Amino acid sequence: MSSDLKVLIVCLGNICRSPMGEAILRDVAKKRGIEIEVDSCGTAGYHVGEEPDERTVATCKKHGIPIDHSARQISSSDFTEFTHILAADENNLRNLNGVKPKNATAEVKLFGSYLDNKPIADPYYGGINGFERVYEQCVRLSNAFLDKVVGKSDSSTSSNL
Repeated sequence: MSSDLKVLIVCLGNICRSPMGEAILRDVAKKRGIEIEVDSCGTAGYHVGEEPDERTVATCKKHGIPIDHSARQISSSDFTEFTHILAADENNLRNLNGVKPKNATAEVKLFGSYLDNKPIADPYYGGINGFERVYEQCVRLSNAFLDKVVGKSDSSTSSNL
């Protein structure tokens, strides 16, 4: 898919928040008829090559969101290949800004900056309820991001969790 809108969602290890955010943003955009390219990665290389956490996959499947991802770490080329790089929380935003090359063209922001400036809490060390909260937050953030960047609002999907 060729798109002018290329979004990279970033968390620490790329197995919980960012692959879920990637899957949800892609799904929300598709339902709204918005052409978009979405990927995700981590600021750390702890899980490179691994599938998303089984709780991430279970939560996406429960809500009918297709998910297929292999964890990877941020690379310098990401800063010129993507139009938007969205960090899950302030620590990841600081890490991204710390490795951002001088020739970066992507807008690097907190994902929550498009709605309420709240970070997406890492659910890794908790139970399935934390993954449900991440799901709900990612749906709201995806709609808010698309509303602001594309300007197409669809109330049936914006309010639908």
